[in-house]
Amino acid sequence: MADYKELAQVIFPDITQTVADLEKKYPKRALKEGAMVTRFAPSPTGFLHTGSLFSSFVSYRFAKQSGGIFYIRLEDTDTKREIEGSAEALVAQLKEFDILPDEGYFGDNKEKGAYGPYQQSKRATIYAVCIKHLIEQGRAYPCFCTADELAELRKMQEARKIIPGYYGPYAKYRDFPIDAVIAKIKAGDPYIIRFKSMGNHENKIFFHDEIKGDLELTENDQDIVILKSDGLPTYHFAHLVDDHFMRTTHVTRGEEWLSSLPIHLELFDTMGFERPKYAHYPVIMKMEDNRRRKISKRKDAEASVSFFLEEGYPKYGFLEYLLTIANSNYEAWRETHLDADYLDFELRFDKMALDGALFDLAKVQSISKERMAYRSAVDLCEEVKEWAKVYQKELYEKITADESYFISILNIERNKEKPRKDYAKYGDIYPMIGFFYDDVYETIDLDALPWNEQIERGEIKACLMDYAASMQMDLSEEEWFASLKQLALRHGFSDNVKEWKKNKAAFKGHIGDVSEFLRIALSGRKNAPNLYYIIQILGEQKVKQRIKQVVSTL
Repeated sequence: MADYKELAQVIFPDITQTVADLEKKYPKRALKEGAMVTRFAPSPTGFLHTGSLFSSFVSYRFAKQSGGIFYIRLEDTDTKREIEGSAEALVAQLKEFDILPDEGYFGDNKEKGAYGPYQQSKRATIYAVCIKHLIEQGRAYPCFCTADELAELRKMQEARKIIPGYYGPYAKYRDFPIDAVIAKIKAGDPYIIRFKSMGNHENKIFFHDEIKGDLELTENDQDIVILKSDGLPTYHFAHLVDDHFMRTTHVTRGEEWLSSLPIHLELFDTMGFERPKYAHYPVIMKMEDNRRRKISKRKDAEASVSFFLEEGYPKYGFLEYLLTIANSNYEAWRETHLDADYLDFELRFDKMALDGALFDLAKVQSISKERMAYRSAVDLCEEVKEWAKVYQKELYEKITADESYFISILNIERNKEKPRKDYAKYGDIYPMIGFFYDDVYETIDLDALPWNEQIERGEIKACLMDYAASMQMDLSEEEWFASLKQLALRHGFSDNVKEWKKNKAAFKGHIGDVSEFLRIALSGRKNAPNLYYIIQILGEQKVKQRIKQVVSTL
């Protein structure tokens, strides 16, 4: 009568390595006490999800601040769902946000590190060694059930209101005679390998999650599939083997995986592997019809990281927003560390939200606007140029044609204690400052400018002509505004808004109206950056030319 070792040999005749050999090949890492080894393990099945960026960024920060290792592992065993080029895109987008692995998969089939391969599709032998070990121990077995048989089993269980699944008395091949199993294999019958669970769903297990705290979960009793018919493992088993032999200290992942935790813990214990610590991150949510739902790839543009890259959200603004989701004390820290780098903030598991965090695009914009305002014009120019090179070629050409001119535009009211906060993303800039460039200004319909309908066009024309005739370029901002007030008085406008409000009948308008005439004439709209600096940047000749063009339409 055959035994488990013979069965294992029949299934894996070419596997001569043992688990002990793997332990020697992939020893524990020589890191300082408390150093974390974390990972990001994407599947190459689509774009980088905002939730995935959140989890990878937080995992990366925990590794970096503890003096540990962050690596990328490509979980590419689901060949049916794999999308060509998506693995490279995932790695490239992480790089855009400065999430750079110490080791692992780097795209284009490139790897670095002593604990590889870092692509699951290249680790088949390692999985086979471990599954062979489980079969030898009587804790894994071949299952020959067809899809129809499994469907019938589930149908019966549901009809009888029995917990569905392949387990205990419903696991047809769990205790099938070994000789009969070997005969079916030799006859060429297709099969998969299942884990033989010793659990009972009536029992509870107790576990400490680094974020959720002490948990009580239902013990696993399902004989899950661990090796598919294509020779590749399922996620449940592959992650167990990979995290052990890559020496992951903290398995960081979304809370949707909590229900699978009993399976994973039983697998670790059965293999005799030391359990890693687990930290289940909150899922990023969105409000819809007064209800919370998980942010969706199908419904929400902001679910994709590419949305933020294309729109030009600065990485430091977006990542800083993610930190507000990650730790409840981040915003208080920022208020007392206004000049600090956001990477100086120390993340803590015990400060992470227990419930799903609501995604707030308006808050992303607010934080990005705040942080962009304090960038130097030179640094911001470089950031915008790199973004525009990919996403806004017209702006890129203008920047590179005269970088100093573009910097002077960005520098408007920037070097102040409270700088202007005009831009929430790089994509906001060109629509707001395009008028500085003659070819853009020439596209403005001067016959349809947004003049104040309460003021006669002749008054507007007179003010503009007077300014062009009397303008002085060597005045300070205060002197320039004083001269504009004098111009307003000359034409019957109040030089003080409060005074005008008290006696509107005595004036044609006020100084704000006169400023608006100039702003519209030079930029084509009512809202534009500081008028004094617009004039300084455009220069006397261009200012007079634009006023002349506008006056001809009045």
